[in-house]
Amino acid sequence: MKFLSKIGLAAALVAGSMTAANAFTACQVTDVGGIDDAGFNQTAWKGVEDAKAAMGIEGRFLESQAETDYAANLNSLNDGSCDIIVTVGFLMGDATKAAAEANPNQKYSIVDFAYDPTIPNVLGQVFATDQAAFLAGYLAAGMSKSGVVGTFGGLNIPPVTAFMDGFVYGVNHYNSQHGTSVSVLGWDPAAKEGLFTNNFESLDDGRAFAQNLYDEGADIVMPVAGPVGLGSAALASELGADALKIIGVDADQVATDPDHEAIYLTSVLKRMDSTVGAAIAAAADGTFAGGLTVGTLENDGVGLAPFHAFEDAVPAELKAELDAVRAGIIDGSIKVGM
Repeated sequence: MKFLSKIGLAAALVAGSMTAANAFTACQVTDVGGIDDAGFNQTAWKGVEDAKAAMGIEGRFLESQAETDYAANLNSLNDGSCDIIVTVGFLMGDATKAAAEANPNQKYSIVDFAYDPTIPNVLGQVFATDQAAFLAGYLAAGMSKSGVVGTFGGLNIPPVTAFMDGFVYGVNHYNSQHGTSVSVLGWDPAAKEGLFTNNFESLDDGRAFAQNLYDEGADIVMPVAGPVGLGSAALASELGADALKIIGVDADQVATDPDHEAIYLTSVLKRMDSTVGAAIAAAADGTFAGGLTVGTLENDGVGLAPFHAFEDAVPAELKAELDAVRAGIIDGSIKVGM
């Protein structure tokens, strides 16, 4: 299934508008962190809500409080009441596979997981977040006054470390272009070792990890840990944006955490709302197929959020460089990786 841009999705949703006579229900099972986590789960749920608004379908969700809830939540939905079940998160890969194989007539779509071989009734949604994070790293290097930036994750799993990889590579590319030596704390892409809170819930951990990075000299930090990052944002607000800026992930954090708008330099967007909405539209209009859809810079599946409060602070020259780097990633002249 080809990834649909937001404009393409809107057209698909309108074309697939449902009537009350043939009601359609999209169900979602969240990862831990909750439906209103200001990031991962919430962005995926927005895809369901957009489909509800555009198509007149029904939508409901079940929240997972722990990994042990995944199978139970999925089993409770396998009663024929859901036309498509969307599962959210890499950690739900095994549970989704088991449910899909046990219920071959049920349509599923999973965010952040790709099966090899693919499963006929499961559409995997993955994202080249390292591409967008590369831009964020380049931006951070260009905006850092201390010459030190940092990152940390929730768990050492690919959907998290892809952000961290791209961030480091983006800083390195800035250094190679400018002859600078901005350093990154918190992640070593070669060793695959770094800082992890080992959860996606604790705001206290978000504060503590950001504080430690700040104490080591970082003046820009990118938390890749869902709601944990809200604790980092709270610390940055107390310190002031001149001391510490935050780069959000998944959603535009200014929209989901407006109380801390003044400290978000940008956010690395993973447009799960679009891919979830596209999967629902396909299930509704009969074109759904298992396989894989990939969000990239080229198809607008990943990207950077606006600079918001920092729009005037980011130099025009740096903005132009970011545009050039984005184009280079898309045309292949700039490689995201070692």
